[in-house]
Amino acid sequence: MSKLRVDEDIRPLSEFRAEVASFVKHVHETRRPMVLTQRGRGVAVLMDVHEFESMQERLELLEDIYRAEEQLAAGGGLPHDEARAQVLKGIVR
Repeated sequence: MSKLRVDEDIRPLSEFRAEVASFVKHVHETRRPMVLTQRGRGVAVLMDVHEFESMQERLELLEDIYRAEEQLAAGGGLPHDEARAQVLKGIVR
């Protein structure tokens, strides 16, 4: 996902209501999210669906890494050599 550009990507909700199609086109073309504001405060984020899916995949991967680190800290897991041997044993079958 591209970095948010404050001068282009923060817009009032009232402007969004009037120009929905152009906002969606802008988000799709730039791949940047758009923050919608109401009374000067952020209330929603509009983003391209492919960027959203990519973000979800990255988040799931980070959650898996976090769970693995917790398991290792709790004494779970296998030493590298033992894990490698098990993987290779499964491949050779």
